[in-house]
Amino acid sequence: MILLKTKEEIELIRESALLVGKTLAEVGRHICPGVTTGFLDRLGEQFIRDHGGIPLCKGYEGFPSAFCISVNDVVVHGIPSDSVYLKDGDNVSVDCVIELNGYVGDSAYTFAVGEVSPATQRLMKVTKEALFIGLEKCKVGNRVGDISHAVQQHCEKNGYSVVRELCGHGVGFKMHESPNVPNYGTVGTGPLLKEGMVIAVEPMVCMGSKNVKFSKEDGWTCRTKDGKMAAHYEHTVAIGLDGPDILSSFEFIENN
Repeated sequence: MILLKTKEEIELIRESALLVGKTLAEVGRHICPGVTTGFLDRLGEQFIRDHGGIPLCKGYEGFPSAFCISVNDVVVHGIPSDSVYLKDGDNVSVDCVIELNGYVGDSAYTFAVGEVSPATQRLMKVTKEALFIGLEKCKVGNRVGDISHAVQQHCEKNGYSVVRELCGHGVGFKMHESPNVPNYGTVGTGPLLKEGMVIAVEPMVCMGSKNVKFSKEDGWTCRTKDGKMAAHYEHTVAIGLDGPDILSSFEFIENN
């Protein structure tokens, strides 16, 4: 069942989503060669708790950390570790979900570590563009498939592939709600977008093949099968009569 939110509830979700943006910016300030993903996780968790939030990834179905921190060929759900050191040329996606005052915000951003290659820069640029192209379809009267198709078309015309096994989702009262929001699909299909829906749109894009594999050791880490780079960006957005109301923000990151 798709749960619609009131205007008042959407404003409370916005507060949580904006704290996510501020948290990603705080973590991003410390991303550099030589830093471990474990350090970034602890730093970010402390920031969330200092601002009255709860890091919802921690403990979710047994996930051990406050953030998903995914490096290079890890698409999503990377588990932070003190044995994973960032190095010059890496890219690292940081996915953060926060509950604040009972409402949930969700966002992700892919950061460059030091000087990355032109190919990695382009992957990150196209993935972020795909997010905003998908967000443009987040208005009353469209369907989920319109978002999915827009993301897929932009990525594939640029020579990339989108992951099939994972997708965006409803969000606000809980971390994962209906509907699912895939990054591939057909125009005019899927659930109808209505005023009061809040969803997380999150392109997960591979430089090579769309095929992924999940770690047998931890059950979480999702990597590209061919070992090529991936990128991931995500926003929480409310469906509006006049278009998307983006509740999370990258401004805190990009204005650092």
